[in-house]
Amino acid sequence: MNDKLDAKTAIKDTLPTVFGYIGIGLAFGIIASSVGINPFFVGAMSLFIYAGGAQFITVSMLSSGAPILSIILATFLINSRMILMSMAIAPFFKRYSVFKNIVIGTFLTDESFALGMNKQNYTGGNLTYEWFNTANLISYFTWFTSSVAGALLGEIVKDPKSLGLDFALVAMFIGLLYLQVLSDFTIKKKVQFIVITVVLFLVYFGMIFIPSNVLIIVVTLIGCAIGVILKNVID
Repeated sequence: MNDKLDAKTAIKDTLPTVFGYIGIGLAFGIIASSVGINPFFVGAMSLFIYAGGAQFITVSMLSSGAPILSIILATFLINSRMILMSMAIAPFFKRYSVFKNIVIGTFLTDESFALGMNKQNYTGGNLTYEWFNTANLISYFTWFTSSVAGALLGEIVKDPKSLGLDFALVAMFIGLLYLQVLSDFTIKKKVQFIVITVVLFLVYFGMIFIPSNVLIIVVTLIGCAIGVILKNVID
């Protein structure tokens, strides 16, 4: 990464995450196809729902005959973490119009959020609409095309796990986390490693007691609180 914040640079910066989108998008398309959802509806889900985890849950609930209201509620709970992420990036876009802020928030994903937080380490804490919107749109259309491709391949590849596609998203986030720790000089590495360790511990044991969709929000809030305290104490 560098300190440039134009659309051309965004394309280069976003490319490493594209492979993660392709892997998990193919996996989603294959799984959706396996329960009888045709490529057209798979594409529609990716365009209008546009939420990896929520789409997997939607497919599972649809195949089990769950009521629409339950599916909507589940989708909201899973995606509610985006409220926290949107609040975190909002200060970077105060100088832009409400419309541009809505566009950024609408297409925001876990990956583009992590990418943006990593990028601002190289730009003196700045982000631009051009850069972030380009990153978001690349993610959006990559997810759409890969999920449709997965649906079309569903008749050939019956088990995405046999190709390791189920690990694609995890691998991508590990890479993003590594880059974030490597490039962030505003927080001591000791603080970062302690927070990462605590979060891993909370997620591992929290899954025993708390539903996974709620656990994400709970652990995020606790992790942020611990990070702020440690930063003030250790720094």
